[in-house]
Amino acid sequence: MTTRVGSRTMLALGVMLLVASVGAVIRAEMPVPARGDRAGTLPIGRSSFAAQAPAAGAQGRGFVAYPQRPPADPASVERGKALYGINCTFCHGAEARGGDGGGPNLLRSTTVLEDRNGELLAPLIKAGRGTMPAIALTDAQVADIAAFLHGFEVSGTSRTVRTPISIVVGNAARGQAYVKARCASCHTDAALRSFAGKFADPVTLQQMWLMPGAGGRGAASPLTLTAITVTVTVPNGGTFKGTLDRLDDFGVSLREADGRHRSFRTVGTGIKVEVHDPLAPHKDMLKTYRDPDIHDVTAYLVSLRQP
Repeated sequence: MTTRVGSRTMLALGVMLLVASVGAVIRAEMPVPARGDRAGTLPIGRSSFAAQAPAAGAQGRGFVAYPQRPPADPASVERGKALYGINCTFCHGAEARGGDGGGPNLLRSTTVLEDRNGELLAPLIKAGRGTMPAIALTDAQVADIAAFLHGFEVSGTSRTVRTPISIVVGNAARGQAYVKARCASCHTDAALRSFAGKFADPVTLQQMWLMPGAGGRGAASPLTLTAITVTVTVPNGGTFKGTLDRLDDFGVSLREADGRHRSFRTVGTGIKVEVHDPLAPHKDMLKTYRDPDIHDVTAYLVSLRQP
């Protein structure tokens, strides 16, 4: 039995075979990513950047920085790494994915992704934002931090953070003089020696003296601290004191010594709220430290652990 096929049908079949053939060739020539190779995937954040194609790097694993940038000056990256370690690691983590201080993941930050040479980071760093204090850095120092951050790879790990850096580079004698002038009114030599002995890691020691109350994401502080208390004064002169539970623009909640919980609306009520934060001096001093001061005090505290 003979079946006749029209010329138009033959033409359609030919086109289908051609497309299938080209597709097979393309698939055959496309590299198959290795298991776990995430190069070319888009990180969470702004999607205006095109995904980068796999490239050699990161010891041959195929990871590339995102978005891809020209190679930075190695000296600038090293300076930025040191500045980041002092000023940013506590909150944002050594790999910029969030740290003990509760700072956000910088690798997913649109500001970091869109920044080129620190021009977008500088206003935030110098002025602060939310609970992040202002940090007195120059534009050149911010540019160095930007160079360090821009070196992170798609995998979320930077080759520059794999080798731990030593932060004990200050002068212990100058640190002792600084502590005597600024801290001796609250902390005795014995208390400082006891404090320094609690932390074998100099990085943790430095983070803890900069902000003693930080316990990490949901973790308790490694130090025993006096709780933040609050005194609420109502218009008729009555006062209520207790441990602070919550405080915002609309009200305050506290727990009295007998365990009783009280809440007060503060908007338009004439109620006065006085907060007693034992860490307030440390928080205030965060804005005044210079890099050499931090290095020197850390070196002095490390020296206190030595016999």
